[in-house]
Amino acid sequence: MGEAKRRKIAGLPPKSPKLEDKRNTFNSQSTIKRIPLYLGIGFVIYLIYDLIHYYTQG
Repeated sequence: MGEAKRRKIAGLPPKSPKLEDKRNTFNSQSTIKRIPLYLGIGFVIYLIYDLIHYYTQG
């Protein structure tokens, strides 16, 4: 016999769903996934800056 039937026979109300704070988990995971993207963009910007700096001085 399942828990829902036992609760119904005992006259207890159904269990309420647990509310979890999903915002913190989502934000931290999405930030971690974007770190390589930010590093790559920063590296490309540095390479472009260095290339411009190299050719303007020579």
